[in-house]
Amino acid sequence: MRLNKTLTRVGALSATVTLALALTACGNGSDGGGSDAPADTATGQPANGGGGDAATSEVCAAVGAAPNSDTVTLTMWESLQGPDQWVQQAGAAFTECFPNVTVNFVNVEIGDAPSQILLDAPAGTGPDVFVVPHDNLGGLVAAGMVIPVSNPDAVRANVSEGAALGATFNGVLYGFPTATETYALFYNRDLVDTPPTSWDDMYAFALDFNADHPGSYGFVFDIGAYYSFLFTTAEGNRLFGPSGDDAENTNINSAASVAGMEQFASLRPALDVDAGDLNTAIADALFSSGEAAMHISGPWNVQPFTDAGIDFGVTTLPSLVGDGVPATSFAGVRIALVSEFSANEDWAQLFAEFLTTPAMAQLRVDITGALSASSSPITYENPVISGFQEQMAYAFPMPSIPEMGRFWDAMNAASANIWNGADIQAELDMADAAIRG
Repeated sequence: MRLNKTLTRVGALSATVTLALALTACGNGSDGGGSDAPADTATGQPANGGGGDAATSEVCAAVGAAPNSDTVTLTMWESLQGPDQWVQQAGAAFTECFPNVTVNFVNVEIGDAPSQILLDAPAGTGPDVFVVPHDNLGGLVAAGMVIPVSNPDAVRANVSEGAALGATFNGVLYGFPTATETYALFYNRDLVDTPPTSWDDMYAFALDFNADHPGSYGFVFDIGAYYSFLFTTAEGNRLFGPSGDDAENTNINSAASVAGMEQFASLRPALDVDAGDLNTAIADALFSSGEAAMHISGPWNVQPFTDAGIDFGVTTLPSLVGDGVPATSFAGVRIALVSEFSANEDWAQLFAEFLTTPAMAQLRVDITGALSASSSPITYENPVISGFQEQMAYAFPMPSIPEMGRFWDAMNAASANIWNGADIQAELDMADAAIRG
């Protein structure tokens, strides 16, 4: 949903980035001589392991053997402001492993890629690999634009379970997850000593806070579908079922969903603002001005809130009634896909898999600061990122089936009406009917 908004670069680049830069130098004919190394005929790797560098050998060993020895140029579409640098440095590292392959970065923002691929790929001007938000996957599969992952076991081992689920359609893994995002609870350290762990505690805190701070709020959040979804997830209830692909059963009007939305509606006295005035911009402004003690938002707001001078922390969402764990949030997964029209399908598959390896996952975090999709331990320069990382353990990837396109309008309307006092069951029944079409 907001996957094209990466975080501002955090701190100095790690040793992984230094490695990638070193690999770039080798590929340009430095003393390491990596690009001139003859390939081992058995493995397809450079015979000298990238000039004898142990770290380089380790990176190269993370991927399989070369499909062939043809001279190949791969084109990859990605966004600017960080992901571009990552593709370029990862491409240089891949070239160090496979000197016959060059990776060419082309800027196509991920929000534009799903529509542009429909035009460019059939015309022969598209990429070998391109990146999209994962909820576009179903439409791209239906349009015949992408091919399944050729080595799914390796990719699933490299990425988190939730990221792999987001990259899967109809039980088939199509995507190579490169980053994830979810929302969590921001809290102003100057106003909150210990953030509440349940919505009941959140409500009680807010009533007291509001009384002591007239004109301010204990908590704020956009009450639209992206965030109100969390209230529909009690007792393991999930939109379109556990795998997000049951188009016949939205579960949006189930007993668990109704009970959760009852708790949602019960929060109104602590945040007595009309639904029309509780959008993202207003909620962000209240928190960044210090007029709200807590706010539900995502990593895209880390830098803006820092720039606003707010001393904040990030933690997991409060639990719903009856659940002893943080509430479930929506997760977005940034996925690389191999084009059906690629003339270098085998190499494109291998490079996309390479992007999911631990070293390349750490490299991406070091450059962009965004939340990783990796199953391996990842180091973050900014400590608040750990709050989102913890929430990811309770996050549910946004379904990618075509019916998801109807969810947003239907649930946005239902959430606003429920917040303003409408009958909960009736609103959710109407949303269910609209989503199922």
